[in-house]
Amino acid sequence: MKNGIFNLLLIAGILSAGLSSCKPHAMCGDTSAKKPTVLSKRYRKALTERDSLCSLSKQKIAELAAANQSLEGLHKEYDNLKASSGNTVASLSDDLKNKQYELEKKEKDLKEKEAKLRDLQGIINRQDSIMSALTNTVKKALLGFNPDELTVYMKDGKVYVSMSDKLLFKSGSPDVEAKGKEALKKLAEVLNKNSDVSIAIEGHTDNVPIRTAMFKDNWDLSAARATNVVRLLTDEYGMDARKLTAAGKGEFSPVADNSTAEGKAKNRRTEIVLSPKLDELLKAISFK
Repeated sequence: MKNGIFNLLLIAGILSAGLSSCKPHAMCGDTSAKKPTVLSKRYRKALTERDSLCSLSKQKIAELAAANQSLEGLHKEYDNLKASSGNTVASLSDDLKNKQYELEKKEKDLKEKEAKLRDLQGIINRQDSIMSALTNTVKKALLGFNPDELTVYMKDGKVYVSMSDKLLFKSGSPDVEAKGKEALKKLAEVLNKNSDVSIAIEGHTDNVPIRTAMFKDNWDLSAARATNVVRLLTDEYGMDARKLTAAGKGEFSPVADNSTAEGKAKNRRTEIVLSPKLDELLKAISFK
């Protein structure tokens, strides 16, 4: 450190001496200027150090300029990244808000659907309770008849009153017998007190073909029997015809094997199917 200061002072003294003597000296880094022919050892050393310092100074200036240029480039890159990241963050924020809105909407829709399902289940449960109570009431009203004459059971939310042809009809006839009329009268007394059911009368036969002057086939016979039961319920026992429908199904909906006499007997039947009215359920389903 001390040597460097000494050298600089020496250079300054030499330059001052040179100027005062008006002798020309080479400028820093100037190789074209004529050098004095006779130089002292210290003078030559000072010039050499001066030239070295000049060269180092130029190098550092060039490095500084390069560093400044690189720094400027880094500043620009930083500004670009900052602007780009700002746009990305804004975009992500908007996407997040949209997703949040969609999620809240779906949660709201789900809660509404769950409430609707609870309402529907409540209606179904009430209907099941009504039909179960109706089944018990019908069974009590028809206790006086044998199991091979009629049966009462509940299936798929409906009440089935299945009456054998032995109870209702003579073989091949559509006319209802006295004992059958008694059963239908007792049933009508129960059904007239229950306005919330729809009633279907279905005629069924076995698979033995029939062809008479009155009936072309089992379709005709089953339809005629169902129609006569409907007329009896409305004309004689005061039931509302708007609640009743009649259908002939022939031999095409058997409940037993037609290959045996017992199976054929089970298939020859008239079924009175009691269904809950679906007005309340349909209204709930269509509600938005």
